[in-house]
Amino acid sequence: MKSRTKGALVALAAAGVLTALLFGSVTTADAKPMNRTQAVRAAKEYLQTQAFSLKSLVSQLKYEGYSTSDATYGAKHSGANWMYQAVRAAKEYLQTQAFSFSGMVGQLEYDGFTHTQAVHGARAVKL
Repeated sequence: MKSRTKGALVALAAAGVLTALLFGSVTTADAKPMNRTQAVRAAKEYLQTQAFSLKSLVSQLKYEGYSTSDATYGAKHSGANWMYQAVRAAKEYLQTQAFSFSGMVGQLEYDGFTHTQAVHGARAVKL
């Protein structure tokens, strides 16, 4: 009788593990490496299409469904040069509208660039 009970418990435990795997009841710790890898990949893809600050890239990744932790990891490990991104953003803005130096700095700061990055971006586009 003990052998049958032990066998039934082992089968029940195996069924529980299989159910957890099939229905996504895997802990966050188990899922992080893949989520983080995908977040880095998504961040790199976004950076190929338009300029982002670290803050705006994290927000975009969160909007796409990544956790704050994974989104932050993805943005920070994207290989982005945030000073370059500020210049790129300034150039993108100037394609559609006119800005003063202070207006551009304010816009870039609003977009999540640091003050130093925003000033660099505005200076680089000769404002």
